Amino acid sequence: MNLLKSLASISIITSSCRILGFIRDFLIAYTFGASVETDVFFSIFKIPNLLRRIFSDGAFSQAFIPVLSEYKTRYDEKTIKNFIATMFGVLLLLLGFFVMLGIFFPSSIVLITSPGFSKDINKLQLGIQLFKIIFPYIFLVSLSSFISSILYTYDCFFLPSFSPILLNFSIIFFTLLSTFFKPACFNPQITSLGWGIIIGGMLQIGYQIPTLYSKKILILPKLNYKNEGLKKVLQRISPAILGVAAGQISLVINSIIASLFNSGSISWLYYADRLMEFPVGVLGVSVSTLIFPKLIKHHTLNSTLEYSKLLDWGLRISVLLSFPGTAFLFIFSKPLIISLFEYGHFTDFDTIMTQKILLCYTSGIIALMSIKVLSTAFYSIKNVVTPMKISFIILVVTQIFNAIFVFFLKQSGLALSISISAWINSILLFIALCRTKIYSPQPGWLNFLWKVFLSTLIMAIFSYFILYFIPSWHAGNIFIRIIRILLVGICSSSIYLLSLKVTGINLQHFYYKITH
Repeated sequence: MNLLKSLASISIITSSCRILGFIRDFLIAYTFGASVETDVFFSIFKIPNLLRRIFSDGAFSQAFIPVLSEYKTRYDEKTIKNFIATMFGVLLLLLGFFVMLGIFFPSSIVLITSPGFSKDINKLQLGIQLFKIIFPYIFLVSLSSFISSILYTYDCFFLPSFSPILLNFSIIFFTLLSTFFKPACFNPQITSLGWGIIIGGMLQIGYQIPTLYSKKILILPKLNYKNEGLKKVLQRISPAILGVAAGQISLVINSIIASLFNSGSISWLYYADRLMEFPVGVLGVSVSTLIFPKLIKHHTLNSTLEYSKLLDWGLRISVLLSFPGTAFLFIFSKPLIISLFEYGHFTDFDTIMTQKILLCYTSGIIALMSIKVLSTAFYSIKNVVTPMKISFIILVVTQIFNAIFVFFLKQSGLALSISISAWINSILLFIALCRTKIYSPQPGWLNFLWKVFLSTLIMAIFSYFILYFIPSWHAGNIFIRIIRILLVGICSSSIYLLSLKVTGINLQHFYYKITH
């Protein structure tokens, strides 16, 4: 198995999902702009996403995947299926409890997460209406993530990586549908996005079930509280929940602070975050997703040397990709926003405000990508306590920075706080990981960093040169603008790859083969 080729495959699929996500965001920006309605929608959509990251993609996966990988390595098929069925039953019970909370206390949850809505009765009513539609998505997306975790453990990366595309397709379809049938079907029109999310969640589950069936791991849920695997997961899930929750609490606090600013603030933060998440979400997540099961396997088999080499490979790939990604987003921040979002109700003022936030986000991209890999290393050795402790330190640090920067920079201060805290987080994780003695940096890091920096600098100079010769990014329709930005991206990437080759870094050096 060539990890570089596998990484390329996962990245292509994830990139397709992100690109489709930009199309989705373009339609939302074109249809609704950065308005009161979009502020309410993005605030409400964060609630199920928050719970998803805590209980499925985050803590649950971090506790579940290592134990499942251990079972897959050491136990027979019947024992593995009993464990999966038990975890399935516990997850359904937990999700059912949270959905019931949402059904009975919608207004309380909305006011807790967006207190600024209490000043405007229309905002609050719309928030409650959207919450009732969107909140059950936590049930659907958590089940989808649970299935994806199983497939990842069985070395099936392609299909789970493709499933988020279905969510974007659904939201795009309902957004377009709302433009034709809004008086009859959607009142107000923004509720169409909520129904798109719910249908998309259903599609994500249905799409993956045939793959489970083909691999003979489609199992009915059951509750067996004496299952040893369940006990192992429960032992690890509490600190994992606390660790993930600490990071998510910062996002909730940011949303609360943003809800207190003027209308449009939450939307500007969302669009800037979407652009920043493109390199982090595509590259950082792809690397960590790919190496996670392999790191668990090396640790289970006590292959410390192979573990250290694979982790070092993951960190170097992250650095190799994050440096040019940061430079490109910084230089082309405004052209990207103009090309992707500045249409219809999304104004030039919205572009300027979004750009200010994005520039603050870009300073933390390298650190955020490193965190993805470093935290994966801890979870692979079943150490969830160390990331949890560091997460709480970062939670406090982030809020201290918020109190300082928001006073001077307002919405942009929230993004800058996240970026600086990300650097502190990555440094603390790296130091703690080195102390475990399971990872030792491979020789040549300083030389590698210098060559990557130099190549990025050459690319940046070339990019500024291109920027100088394009007088207006507003020219043309959306297709012309996107083709223009894609051509610029291809040219910049080519210069970066050429510079790497000249400095002595060849992509063939990153071929990493793993034998099953």
